Amino acid sequence: MKKALKILAVILVIVAMLVAYNYSKLNIISGYSAKNMSSSVFVAGRAPAFTDSTDNSFAPINFARDFVDLQKKYASASVYGLMERKAIYRKGLGSVLIDDDYDITQETPIPFRSNIARMVPYPYGNMKQKDTTFANIDYAKIENEVQYAFAEVDGEDVKKTRAVLVIYKDQIIAEQYAKGFNKDSKILGWSMTKSLLSTMYGVLQYQGKLNVWDKAPVDAWKKDERNAITIHNLLQMNSGLEWEEDYGKISDVTKMLFLEKDMTASQIEKPLVGKPNETWYYSSGTSNLLSGILRKQFANHQEYLDFPYVEFIDKIGMHSMLIEADMEGNYVGSSYGWATPRDWAKFGLLYLHRGDWNGTRIFDDSWVDYITKPTPTSNGRYGGHFWLNAGGFHPDVPKDMYSANGYQGQRIYIIPSKDLVVVRFGLVGKDGTDFNKFLSGICNAIK
Repeated sequence: MKKALKILAVILVIVAMLVAYNYSKLNIISGYSAKNMSSSVFVAGRAPAFTDSTDNSFAPINFARDFVDLQKKYASASVYGLMERKAIYRKGLGSVLIDDDYDITQETPIPFRSNIARMVPYPYGNMKQKDTTFANIDYAKIENEVQYAFAEVDGEDVKKTRAVLVIYKDQIIAEQYAKGFNKDSKILGWSMTKSLLSTMYGVLQYQGKLNVWDKAPVDAWKKDERNAITIHNLLQMNSGLEWEEDYGKISDVTKMLFLEKDMTASQIEKPLVGKPNETWYYSSGTSNLLSGILRKQFANHQEYLDFPYVEFIDKIGMHSMLIEADMEGNYVGSSYGWATPRDWAKFGLLYLHRGDWNGTRIFDDSWVDYITKPTPTSNGRYGGHFWLNAGGFHPDVPKDMYSANGYQGQRIYIIPSKDLVVVRFGLVGKDGTDFNKFLSGICNAIK
């Protein structure tokens, strides 16, 4: 009995130490867990137990305990009963973390969606593709690289890949999913959403409703040196504004995503620490500021919510896509876009075809040149809210490759010289997968 009590006492001490060490983080830990759980269940349709054992299973998020109400459509989480947070589901807007002041009874606008059945093969319609064999492709090598993406190491699933899709000349030449996932599974793109946001600017630029070279319309900057910042600077993450993008602690980005009511305001408040067009720094705050600027381009909230779906997303048949919004109804353009792997791949194909979707122009051909022009001081790694290989970061992959990248290794790779789009989703990024090897193997299989 005494031995059991001693063991219990030791456990309690360890727990107390862990809680004390992470106390300042508890709000964010429980917030992440509740938000991720709510979105996984109510946006993606996955089971709470599955989400707990996979998406929310890493430290320190696994300290949180979740509760899900399937009828009222919310999830809550706390760490040993401390710092409880709640995330609710709103139709058309996804899940959102709320605070005590949020009125859950308020009506929120719902984006207009259209889903027209197109009786032609994927990617331009809903029909099955015809079996096509390309003489210039080494299919065995393609299969080897796909298997590499899913392969276990010493019996452990260290890569945690969920989906791989390889499309050549609009034809799926490889497609594989982890257990529990299939072509209809919605997956969170995390920061791939930034590239969706950039595309919205490309659409407005094409329509003549906005000029990215204009100064950013931010009232708080009009009377100080930040007045020089342009929309272009923001799209290139090159504004010179202060920001801390660190997910391992309480930082600007974690406070914005898990504590803020209006995520478009966080970057506005920051001072300059560099010069516009001379100081590249990756900032999710910048992306959400751009979402706020986008909202100002429309007469009302409903038009803002409708715009990306009416003018872009549903036009190319990405009907599974959902971009979540913050408490104020702003799209969280930094992080919260959901879609099936096949629909995410359509986004890559839209860029591969330089804005032309089977005869319908979504944005101007020149927009691709714009977003793939390297940002000054990024060493050829970044463009207009897209990642680049211009600087040879992936040394064995064509330098014209560019990509939409997200946390934990979410990727859409566009490789024009190979007429290729490669999509990969998972829970572990470069720490589990050598993306240079993976991509170069696929590219080398196409002669």
